[in-house]
Amino acid sequence: MTVVKEVSTEQLAHFPSLKGKNVFITGGGSGIGAAIVSAFAEQGAQVAFVDIDIDASEALCERLAAAGLVEPQFRYCDIRDIAALQKTMQVLAQKFGDFDVLVNNAANDERHHWEEVTVDYWNDRIAINQRPMFFTCQTVAPGMQKKGGGSIINLSSISWHLSNGGYPVYTTAKAAVVGLTRGLARDLGPHNIRVNTISPGWVMTERQVALWLDAEGEKDIKRNQCLPGKLQPWHLARMALFLAADDSAMCTAQEFIVDAGWA
Repeated sequence: MTVVKEVSTEQLAHFPSLKGKNVFITGGGSGIGAAIVSAFAEQGAQVAFVDIDIDASEALCERLAAAGLVEPQFRYCDIRDIAALQKTMQVLAQKFGDFDVLVNNAANDERHHWEEVTVDYWNDRIAINQRPMFFTCQTVAPGMQKKGGGSIINLSSISWHLSNGGYPVYTTAKAAVVGLTRGLARDLGPHNIRVNTISPGWVMTERQVALWLDAEGEKDIKRNQCLPGKLQPWHLARMALFLAADDSAMCTAQEFIVDAGWA
């Protein structure tokens, strides 16, 4: 039997260039987003995030503050409301300074059948999984230009690489993330703004475990991943740290897949 080694945060890299940086994250209250919020806070960054889960988000802020870290700034926001999202970002930037890092994490992989998709359902799924990414980028870019650079990190998914069925609007949106990243990388590169994609595999968030992980899913993981064990939210957070830090200074327009070798 293969033994998967546990890793403590003390064994992981520290990124001095992230200390004091202003970071904005969508969907930061739970799952991968919460791991990303925590990881940046541990690096000494000033983190602001939006989510619709007030209880989970406030609890996360309290836990990080109790640990002696700079308490993240949480604001409730439904990212489908672009005007509210941009206003929230602008108010936070006025309070703490322009953002150095943007992480577009928020998403929802609700299952659906292609035969049953209506125009309203299509628009709602795109309004969650694709549309906000462009407008958050549009909002932070002027401030990054003034600061002489920045890092934008968009989360996609290996689902479309794998030709997964059962949620076609989701896979459409997640494939579009790569196109957005590559196009904006060209437009924003002259301003020293880097734009990259992280594509997670099947990450064992509480939601994924509760809704989808069953005996067959366990078999799929063992059969399809090159590496043993299960992907955890912190695995994605560490890649986000690298892409935000100066260590990745010449990385842009790329898709970084973190899936234990599935895709």
